[in-house]
Amino acid sequence: MPSSNVRLARRRLLRTRLLLALSIVGPGIIAANADNDASGIFGYSQAGIAFGYKLLWVLLLSTIALGVCQEIGARMGAVTGKGLADLIREEFGVRMTLFAMIVLLVANYATVVSEFAGITAAFELFASEKIRYIVVPLIAFGVWWLVVNGSYRRVERVLLYASLIYLSYIPAAFMAHPHWREVLPALFWPGHISWSKDYVFQIISVVGTTITPWGQFYIQSTVRDKAIRVEDYPITRIDVLFGAFFTNFIAFFIMVACGATLYHAGANPGNYSDAGQVARALQPLAGPAAAILFALGLFNASCFGAITVPVSTAYAVTESLGWEASMGKRTREAPLFVWVYTLLIVVSALTVLFGGANLAFLIILPNIVGGVLLPVILILTLKLVNNRRLKGEYTNSFTYNVIAWITTIVLIVLAVVLTVQQLFFSS
Repeated sequence: MPSSNVRLARRRLLRTRLLLALSIVGPGIIAANADNDASGIFGYSQAGIAFGYKLLWVLLLSTIALGVCQEIGARMGAVTGKGLADLIREEFGVRMTLFAMIVLLVANYATVVSEFAGITAAFELFASEKIRYIVVPLIAFGVWWLVVNGSYRRVERVLLYASLIYLSYIPAAFMAHPHWREVLPALFWPGHISWSKDYVFQIISVVGTTITPWGQFYIQSTVRDKAIRVEDYPITRIDVLFGAFFTNFIAFFIMVACGATLYHAGANPGNYSDAGQVARALQPLAGPAAAILFALGLFNASCFGAITVPVSTAYAVTESLGWEASMGKRTREAPLFVWVYTLLIVVSALTVLFGGANLAFLIILPNIVGGVLLPVILILTLKLVNNRRLKGEYTNSFTYNVIAWITTIVLIVLAVVLTVQQLFFSS
């Protein structure tokens, strides 16, 4: 009898621990998956079309960098109980905060435009262009209503379920029949590295959609919003690191699908203005099922980003001014949070509806803006995380600092190279 009581107690303890773990999981997986939004899918597709499997090595390195950068943000949220914008305002003053918010607003506006453009591109595979005038308002209202009238946990639950739909890219890649003997070595060895404008542009695009300025604000704010405590943080660390792996695991299959088909068919990346056109182009090469799965993933990713990016923006802007910032609050409780979120959705949706048929520039712009401006956010983050007055014993380890600073320096070098090429060289 005593042994049965012990077994029962153990099962209850295990169940309690499991429920505790499940209650903490979410911010890391969601923040990382949100990087695979419409502009991200288009960016990965363009890299696969332009260079086949030759840029897969970038994904491996960016996975490590993403895991480190997101873990730093989540750890700061758990230790300080504050968002990134809060800490920037308190530690660096109003001017630096204003600059950081301008950087974020430029990148995030273009990103949300790309989300609604991705939604229309997915539907226009199966309907006329006029479908956007029905779909965009409906989706815009739906994502607005979900956040404004829902709790944090409800929004998180929806996004976690939506994360599973990203798996549709895996069978789409297998339907493309890639040569795996070429794929796997390219993941671990770059082969020939070029300093051409297109090569540098694609690297910045891939890294810029993997590690984003808004993602750093989002992860820290959601950890704070979820009230994750320092003693619970080990579970959150696993959540963050798994999310970093999963997001680039999906990106890997997107690049493989396009590399195995469109690159080998001699396609020109400049011929595609959105990921919907890429899905359409896959149909004769990989079959209609692959195109449908690709489009399904695009629609899901676009809706995912249309929720998370405006939320991240609303968090950052309201925190930077010291206002109430939380999901699930009504307009009277968190007026600035709700209005920033609403305004960004409305303006972005209207841009897609009336901004012209070709939105390729705005779809790819977030990746480049993010890749160029991310070092600013990373430098501020590194200064904060290594401040012992704020973090105590939870400052960065030597290894984390090395990885984060290498990521920052590489992005600065690539941004300078791309700028020089754009200014002084025509090809």
